[in-house]
Amino acid sequence: MGGQGFAPDMSRMLSGHPQDMVMPTPPDLGNSPWGWVGAMTITAFAGPWGITYAPNLTPDTNTGMGIWTEEMFLQAMKSGQHMGAGHPIMPPMPWMNLASLPEDDLKAVYAYLRSIPAIPNRVPEYVPPPEPADSQE
Repeated sequence: MGGQGFAPDMSRMLSGHPQDMVMPTPPDLGNSPWGWVGAMTITAFAGPWGITYAPNLTPDTNTGMGIWTEEMFLQAMKSGQHMGAGHPIMPPMPWMNLASLPEDDLKAVYAYLRSIPAIPNRVPEYVPPPEPADSQE
């Protein structure tokens, strides 16, 4: 919160969810009209898929996308798999929309992400949804 009200902290631009701010498990996602809830930072979301945190998109080599190659990025945006071959990219990341972009546009996005300052910020890990309770007979 600044002098002009709520505004993004541009010194942390695209560095993802703050590493020290873990979202609590929501008590009942059914109370949300959309079936999900988000953090005030707009960098963490909880829903039927679990809890997801916006990743660090800066070129930091330890906590961001610094080790990603252009090919990894293109494959991730086309397949919805982390680094093009890993775990699924979870909501609310709209990779399905990005998958339809022309390859030159995706390459331009990758080049832009490589051009911004590297910001060290280790985002909390994805939290899967709780296992359903076994029904007792």
